[in-house]
Amino acid sequence: MTDTQRSGFVTFVGRPNVGKSTLMNALVGEKIAITSEKPQTTRRAIRGILNRPGGQLVVVDTPGVHRPRTLLGQRLNDLVETVLGDVDVIAFCAPANEKVGPGDRRIAASLDGYPRAKKIAIVTKTDTADRDEIMERLMEVDSLREDWDAVIPLSSETGEQLEVLADEVLALMPEGPALYPDDITTDESLEDRIAEIIREAALSDVRDELPHSIAVQIEDIAPREGRDDLTDVWANVVVERDSQKAIIIGRKGSRLKDVGARARAEIEPLVGTKVFLSLHVRVAKEWQRDPKHLGRLGF
Repeated sequence: MTDTQRSGFVTFVGRPNVGKSTLMNALVGEKIAITSEKPQTTRRAIRGILNRPGGQLVVVDTPGVHRPRTLLGQRLNDLVETVLGDVDVIAFCAPANEKVGPGDRRIAASLDGYPRAKKIAIVTKTDTADRDEIMERLMEVDSLREDWDAVIPLSSETGEQLEVLADEVLALMPEGPALYPDDITTDESLEDRIAEIIREAALSDVRDELPHSIAVQIEDIAPREGRDDLTDVWANVVVERDSQKAIIIGRKGSRLKDVGARARAEIEPLVGTKVFLSLHVRVAKEWQRDPKHLGRLGF
């Protein structure tokens, strides 16, 4: 792909849980970012790489923009600001099945702060709404700004209009060669991807107050000595309180066992061997508000 005509960075912005990570995975054609019903699942800027006949798109998945209640929340918002200042195209997302609200208007207005980037609007989750709802949402979104280069309804679940989105975004990119080799789909490290898979497994079926309190630290990843068909992974699931530790572990360890089984099923295809996964639950008091804890956990 050395004769690539266009390449650049696009990021999706919007309230938490409008389908940004699901959209990135659907575009790239591989699960790069974890997804969850829980808001603020994404905590880092994760890059997925999509090669097209006309060039290369680097999709940067970011946390949802929200009113922060903790130091972690503030750092996630700061991360979004940094990404927005660096990308070529900003794609604002709003779901088809929810009316546009004050949060959407605030985020759309904030894009004034990034005059260099081209801007498009996306109505996501069209598979969850009827035709009238989609039309209503398109009009609401269209009226949020006067400088949209495109307004596109789509469904990440069914794949409807994904090709249209990719073509539209690529056409807005500057001319230039590919930014990454054409045989990779992300620049995420194996350690980071495994940590995120474990966190996704830990997030499923937990109570509403728990998701923000869960972090994952990888201690080590190594092939088992004398075995080329087995990889050992040691990881800590970090929570903020002893009561949360009890919830994650579950009765007689049943919940932690489920988390391990769910995570292992996704880690094995990634590393290409069977996996022995050792999970420990650790308490770091109020880590979301503590700069030292945040630093150790990579925030």
